Amino acid sequence: MATTQTREQTRGVATTAPPRPPRSREEIETVIARVLKWFFIIFFVITTAFPFYWMLTLSVRDMGDVLLNPTRLFPTLDQLANFWEPYQAVLVDFNFSLYIGNSLALSVVVVLLTLLLAIPGAYAVTRLDFRLKAAMSWGILLVYMFPAIVIGIPLFVVFSQLGARGSFPTMVIVYMSGTLPVALYMLRSYFQTIPAELEEAALIDGMTRINTIWRIVLPLSIPAVASVALYTFMIAWNEFLFAILFLTDSPLSWTLPLGLRQLDSQEVPRTMLMAGSVIITVPVIVLFFFFERFLTRGLTAGAVKG
Repeated sequence: MATTQTREQTRGVATTAPPRPPRSREEIETVIARVLKWFFIIFFVITTAFPFYWMLTLSVRDMGDVLLNPTRLFPTLDQLANFWEPYQAVLVDFNFSLYIGNSLALSVVVVLLTLLLAIPGAYAVTRLDFRLKAAMSWGILLVYMFPAIVIGIPLFVVFSQLGARGSFPTMVIVYMSGTLPVALYMLRSYFQTIPAELEEAALIDGMTRINTIWRIVLPLSIPAVASVALYTFMIAWNEFLFAILFLTDSPLSWTLPLGLRQLDSQEVPRTMLMAGSVIITVPVIVLFFFFERFLTRGLTAGAVKG
């Protein structure tokens, strides 16, 4: 009997887990930080993705259904089956196919010309020594900080007097007045992170300055160039102020923001406006995800000395 009780007591002692020590302050702070981190990640994902989801949902719903059930989060199966109808109406009836071509051509030309001028300009400000170097650096920053309307009004007056207000070359020049300072500032900040010794060694080996830029600086600057190209494309693609100033009287030259403006009317269903918004937004999202790794590397590396 005593042996049995002893065994039971021993078994009870063996199976009893030792008390867990209280969490230290560092462990508690780590848990709180992890919870807050995921809370803010989820919060920002929802606040960022939900507007686009809501815009996409409204674009495929019937206007009558939107008025009867304004808070419905999901379209019906019939609406999903005919989702292309509002987009077809926007592309055909409201000439969005023309506006897409205008915006694409203008944006691509602006990106190419901006890079063509910004790369040597930013390199000159970063590496070369000349009398007005400091003034030019400050000038780039000041122009970058100017509101667009400050530049737009003088350009509007000049090109109106020249009779070239709505032409394609005029719009390229006007758009570049906003994209070129941004590109110069971003590339200048990135070029400062490249060791000058690499270029000095290339010059000692007999390479010209142009070959040094082409063979050494540009390959090392691909993330920054891609970031500038994407950012410039986004500016030109979404530009509204210059477009409404210069292209209002030229409907055949309208860009997508002006085309979207005509959908913002009481006579046009809101579903059409949402469909047009989706058409404008999707190309930028696709390009962003395609260039995302270059964009992250370019902006973070350029921020080291910028």
